Amino acid sequence: MRTLPWELRKLVAQSRVRAAFVVCLLAPAAVALVLSVQSGLPKDTLFGRHVLTSGFALPLVLLSFCALWVFPLLAGLVAGEVFAGEDAHGTWPALLTRGRTRGEVFTGKLVAACLVPVALLATAALSSLAAGVALAGREPLVSLSGSTLGPGRAAVLVLLSWATAVPPLLGFCALAVLLSVVSRSTVVGVAGPALLGLVMQLLSLLGSLGTSSNALLTTPFLAWRGLVREDAYYGPLWQGALVSLGWAVACLVPARLVLLRRDVS
Repeated sequence: MRTLPWELRKLVAQSRVRAAFVVCLLAPAAVALVLSVQSGLPKDTLFGRHVLTSGFALPLVLLSFCALWVFPLLAGLVAGEVFAGEDAHGTWPALLTRGRTRGEVFTGKLVAACLVPVALLATAALSSLAAGVALAGREPLVSLSGSTLGPGRAAVLVLLSWATAVPPLLGFCALAVLLSVVSRSTVVGVAGPALLGLVMQLLSLLGSLGTSSNALLTTPFLAWRGLVREDAYYGPLWQGALVSLGWAVACLVPARLVLLRRDVS
């Protein structure tokens, strides 16, 4: 793990990563501002009709949107460049002559590529909750089962709902690492997870895979819906965690083998 601090500094120093943190911090406030002045509400989304009556509805609306389109993009934006960037700049020989093994470099880059997206998710979660409370106050939230959740419990469930996105987010980070290592292309590593996530979403929406859609890496992003109700349902959470773990292993094992055997001279 000697390489971890260095890899984290390199990632945070990138302009696109800093821009992502700014967007995650400020975008929820911008959405809240728009909702406060427009006449219509996003009633076609879960909790959309409650965004002006409870401050805990907006972060769940934003979670639904991020789960569909944003999280795979964040994973690719960060993890898709950590290995391919060394190829693009020709810095592998210099990196490996600092007394670090390829295994150490792989582990350091992998952990850094996972920590930064999780930090981005946490930033978005907290800023969404703050924006929602600023918009509609700490009023009780009507759950998916129709019961009323008090402010304290609603706040905890909102943050837990965002936390359920961590396993599939890490799965997409692993996918981005695989694409980055195998392709040696920053474009493929960054754009690949977002495009594959879009394909998975379309397949799931079309229903062409039936129950097999549960194996898609995008399906665990929906598991939070079982939490925001009177009697929480944890089945999708455990299933989603296993699916995410399976994707991570299936991506990281070949990625590590390819890197260990690669000629980087």
